Amino acid sequence: MAKTITFLALSLVALTLVQAQHPVSPRRARSRARAFIEAQSCHQQLAHTALAKAEITQAYITQVAQRLNRTKGPEIRSVMECLDQINDGVDQLTKSIKEAQDIKEDEENSEFSWHASNVQTWMSTALTDASMCIDGISGRTIGGKTNALIKARVLNLQQVTSIALALFNRFAARFRVVNP
Repeated sequence: MAKTITFLALSLVALTLVQAQHPVSPRRARSRARAFIEAQSCHQQLAHTALAKAEITQAYITQVAQRLNRTKGPEIRSVMECLDQINDGVDQLTKSIKEAQDIKEDEENSEFSWHASNVQTWMSTALTDASMCIDGISGRTIGGKTNALIKARVLNLQQVTSIALALFNRFAARFRVVNP
């Protein structure tokens, strides 16, 4: 996972350097706008990665919840609350991916701000859901190893989702500059 985050960070830096070397000129604005639409695939791929991480985390926490449910331990409640948050996060990430696809399909880009706002809101909500999961299991009576594994998976999910949101925010800001 560290390799993935490092790759994504380096990709963001490389994209920044390329964009700095090629400033937007008025006569190239339309072609640059099309390039931004095509560049959208980068943050969409990362959003798909975040969704995959969320689904893997969801499956793991479900397994933990099933195991704890058999033992009837008191920690099942906090794990179930965490699972509810991750389930909500999966839904939010799925919605954001579909909404980002709507941006691509809107040829005139007449509703860009609406779609962009929805993507930003849903990705931010997924981040909040992950934070609430971590807060809910912190300090509870879950075994040390299980607690650490859940936290590690959710933190990993947070990092990938945060990077996807940052790339989308960058895409949206640049698109708005080219298409006032």
